[in-house]
Amino acid sequence: MAYKFIELEQEGHVAHVILNRPEKMNALNSGIMEEVETVSRSFLNDEQTRVVIFSGTGKHFSSGADLTQGASAERSMLMKRRDAGLGARMIRAILEINQVTISAIQGAALGGGACIPTACDFRIGSEDCFVGYPEVNLGMNLMWHSLPLCVRLIGPARAKRMIMLGSRENAETLQNWGFLDQVVPREQLKAAAIEMAAEYVAQPPIAVQMIKQSINAVSAAMDDAIMHMDTDQNILTNMTEDRAEGIRAYFEKREPKFKGD
Repeated sequence: MAYKFIELEQEGHVAHVILNRPEKMNALNSGIMEEVETVSRSFLNDEQTRVVIFSGTGKHFSSGADLTQGASAERSMLMKRRDAGLGARMIRAILEINQVTISAIQGAALGGGACIPTACDFRIGSEDCFVGYPEVNLGMNLMWHSLPLCVRLIGPARAKRMIMLGSRENAETLQNWGFLDQVVPREQLKAAAIEMAAEYVAQPPIAVQMIKQSINAVSAAMDDAIMHMDTDQNILTNMTEDRAEGIRAYFEKREPKFKGD
């Protein structure tokens, strides 16, 4: 299959899924999210791939959701709700990849761009990388069923700090917190990801994939029950004046003034 917004490369038992909108800092529009969902599902029928590495072209891994792509005013609320579920479907597709998944993060991984690495089994960051969830500063909640993924990596108190303040954390902090498994110079990022992948390629794939599925099932047992409403919460925040103020402030490059409306 030919992709417009991502690249898929194969090196032996390792597949590389590469976000490829560098001119937009790999911002996640509906097209790139649909392609990530599609390619993730394609590994269900892939017998040869044992490890999937997610990375991005250019200076940054991903700046997050593409705010220049607004929802169509002509869409019914029914279809807006389904459209808003695309991000969660993409994350679920990554989570359900049977093979071991590794994310190689350079530069920024923000918002939805941070959600993709948390859906992977392991994360390697460049020394200059930084990760944050700026949604709250736009007057909205973190969605895509990604909140528990962050909580499991760094714990509830740090997740509250990171998500409620919308702060950007650097590579050293992220490694100390357990968000990143390894930090390397930027020029060594791809090699480090391939080296980690080789360790898992050498392991028996049936056993490895069963272990992965069991650990994910244990750690995510309550996720769907708790997070099934995050899309509706996002639709609600979209109707608030705080959300409109957050977006205005973002494009006007100023601090927002939230009033709780």
